Amino acid sequence: MAKNKFNKNWLHDHINDPYVKLAQKEGYRARAAYKLKEIDEEEKLIRPGQIIVDLGCTPGSWSQYVRNKLAGQDGGGIHGTIIGLDMLPMEPIANVNFIQGDFREQAVLEQLEAVVGGRKVDLVLSDMAPNLSGIAISDAARVEDLIDLAIEFARAHMKPSGALLVKCFNGTGYSQLVEKFRQEFKTVTQKKPKASRDKSSEIFLLGKVLKHPSS
Repeated sequence: MAKNKFNKNWLHDHINDPYVKLAQKEGYRARAAYKLKEIDEEEKLIRPGQIIVDLGCTPGSWSQYVRNKLAGQDGGGIHGTIIGLDMLPMEPIANVNFIQGDFREQAVLEQLEAVVGGRKVDLVLSDMAPNLSGIAISDAARVEDLIDLAIEFARAHMKPSGALLVKCFNGTGYSQLVEKFRQEFKTVTQKKPKASRDKSSEIFLLGKVLKHPSS
């Protein structure tokens, strides 16, 4: 009974959520687009000409937002390169190079290298989140694994002056993640955009300028 009540409450909140309505009106696949939009507007992360990688991109609202930012005024193509990676399929988005697979695997990295063509990435985005079990310690470990992967990816593929934005959760293990970011990046900022639900412990970490870039 309690589960039904929870589902009904969630559905009621979801249907009446202003960001859900806005996403439907503006053609975004998920309300998550507005989290990135707010962070981008504050931090000026996305600029024409950049190479941007969106890790865990499905269903694609972050890639949609990036595409809109890089689109030319003439309605033609985009000024820049967007690469979306996910193990799940994604409906195509114009001008987004989508690679389905696990980016820890060589074949997937080779596809990425083919698109990037020897250039380094300006910005790495990760809205990846594990399936949470509700068991704080194991959930914290799963979140940390994904953050480690994103950091590793950034160290291997990003310009030293680049930036990495990841989703994490403010709870068990969070302070260690912030510390991990501080070891890797010269500046670290914590972001809780308005589009992130108040009840959610979701928080975003932004690291700029690598301390130990790979050669």
